[in-house]
Amino acid sequence: MNRTFSLLFVALLLFSACKENKEKHKVSSSSLTESVYASLTVQPSEKYNAFSAVGGIVKAIAVTEGDTVAEGQLILQIDNSNPELNAENAKLAYELAKDNFYGKENILDELEKQIETAELKLYDDSVNYFRQKRLWEKKIGSQSEYEKRKLAYQLSENQLQLLKVRYQQSKNELRTSFKQAENNYKTSLKSTKDFSIRSEMKGKVYELKKERGEIVSLQESVALIGSRDSFIVEMLVDEVDISKISLGQKVLIRLDAYGKEIFSGKLSKIYPKMDSRSQTFKVEATFDVQADQLYPGLTGEANIIVDEKKGVITIPIDYLLEGDQVQTKEGLVKVETGIKNFDHIEIRSGLDTGMFIFKGN
Repeated sequence: MNRTFSLLFVALLLFSACKENKEKHKVSSSSLTESVYASLTVQPSEKYNAFSAVGGIVKAIAVTEGDTVAEGQLILQIDNSNPELNAENAKLAYELAKDNFYGKENILDELEKQIETAELKLYDDSVNYFRQKRLWEKKIGSQSEYEKRKLAYQLSENQLQLLKVRYQQSKNELRTSFKQAENNYKTSLKSTKDFSIRSEMKGKVYELKKERGEIVSLQESVALIGSRDSFIVEMLVDEVDISKISLGQKVLIRLDAYGKEIFSGKLSKIYPKMDSRSQTFKVEATFDVQADQLYPGLTGEANIIVDEKKGVITIPIDYLLEGDQVQTKEGLVKVETGIKNFDHIEIRSGLDTGMFIFKGN
């Protein structure tokens, strides 16, 4: 019996010593914030996928991934030999139509000269006709001479009217041809520009999706362009938490690339449509102070602060064991948990302040 008692006593001593060697924490009360958890991805504050307005083959790439680009800077050139020929033909047709309408010795100038000649002839024929008419009224001269002068006058008058109508018609036709040629030329120039894909913003080339010689279609993005120095955080919030979210709330941000370092931000946008597949809403936050180096696609987690509690029992979150249990001197204790943040969790029941708890079983 004494031997058995001694063994039990030694075991108890060893168990007690083992506990003393474990990390321990004294339970206390403090303030704790209530937050909504969200997974996150870092993205440029402005970004867009560049598409081509035409299909074709990549002729040249003017930038590399990581380059800073100015607004309007060439990114990629698609083979445009046919459109350039069309533009040249359209230019020739435009210049010809312009010369026909505005140039020296054009059709209208020729018609104007014919009208001037016809007006002079009409004037001369009218003088002869009315002089012959007065003579015939006085029974001087012959009737045939009178009718000859009358016919010449009428023919001159008709010829002048025909020339004026022809002049107006020609003017309208030449003006129309000129405007059509001008529009065709402008359209051909625009079509030529469509083969040059340029940046729509000042920023950075984050991704090039095509290489020289590859085919480009209208449905495919060829590059991802975004802001160079300004980033936001995109988060996915579960539908059960979205009613707690409002603009301006503080956001605590932890990035996988920066370990346990915490960044703060503010909720800046809530997208109103839920993703039916994931049952989540997308929200955005801006950084109060950005990390030194950020890249699109960096992942992490965030807590959106929705409330704050004071004077509640809290413990470090890594002291909580599976099944909401905590290791005490007396053994495992089942606890009821409440709100939590990155480091601490609220204990609603099961522990009292002043108790010691131990990390691990």
